[in-house]
Amino acid sequence: VQLQASGGGLVQAGGSLRLSCAASGSIFSINVMGWYRQPPGKERELVAAITSGGTTNYADSVKGRFTISRDNAKNTVYLQMNSLKPEDTAVYYCAASGRSFVVTTRSLYDCWGQGTQVTVSS
Repeated sequence: VQLQASGGGLVQAGGSLRLSCAASGSIFSINVMGWYRQPPGKERELVAAITSGGTTNYADSVKGRFTISRDNAKNTVYLQMNSLKPEDTAVYYCAASGRSFVVTTRSLYDCWGQGTQVTVSS
């Protein structure tokens, strides 16, 4: 499976961005897709995850501001980010897993896309 992330950029605090991640290859093996982020000098952390059936999980820090969704027909997962804050600045990564449950553990993701930079200015 190959994952291609896009949509990052520079935005002012309070603004919005939408990230996309398109999957190709052995997509039949994918059930869960997730977004992680890695702020400068920090560990990579889960932002949100979604199963093929639509079950979601969000980090507390983004609940109510970010929405994860997926278009199974297009093999694409999205992350709509609203009310962005400077602390959301990070490299954002999409990931895919074949597990049958919503995955929140980084090691359980089977493949990763390249990162896309999101920078929120104050």
